[in-house]
Amino acid sequence: MPAAHDDEPSAPGAISAPGPGGRPRRTSRRFPLFTHDTARPEGGGRAASGDAPAPARQWPMLTVLALVGLGLLLTAFDLFRIGTMVIGVALIAGAVMRWTLPSVGMLAVRSRFTDMVTYGVLGVAIVLLAMMVQPHPWLEIPFLDETLHFTIS
Repeated sequence: MPAAHDDEPSAPGAISAPGPGGRPRRTSRRFPLFTHDTARPEGGGRAASGDAPAPARQWPMLTVLALVGLGLLLTAFDLFRIGTMVIGVALIAGAVMRWTLPSVGMLAVRSRFTDMVTYGVLGVAIVLLAMMVQPHPWLEIPFLDETLHFTIS
C-alpha cells in the first residue's frame, strides 16, 4: 500500500489532482477524513461564457436580486402587498431557473433539489402571506382563523 500524502488516509485507486509537491495523489473514492476545500454545487458554473462581462455571467442571480429590489421599492412606496408578492415571485423565479437552467452561477448555493425546494417554499409562503395581510385580505383560509382563536384563548 502506498504511503498516504499529507498524513491523509488513502487507499489504492484513482489518482487525483496534483498535491502540494506537484505529484499526483492517490486517493480512494470514499470521502477523505479531512477536507481542504468546498466543492462547487452542481449547476454552479458560469451562466454565460467566460469571455462575457461579470454581470452577464451572473444574470440569474442578478434577475432575482433585481426583482427583490423592485419589491422592496414598491413596499417603500406604500404598496406593501404588491411589493411583498413581487419578492415571493422573485424567489419562485429563482426556483424555476434553478430547475431549468444547467448553470445558474451564484444562484446555486446547495444541491439543485435543496435550492429548488428552499426557493420555492419560501416564495410560495411569502406570496400566500402577502395575500392574507389585513385589512381586506385577498385570501382567507378559515382553519387558520380558528387556529389563531384557539391559540390566543
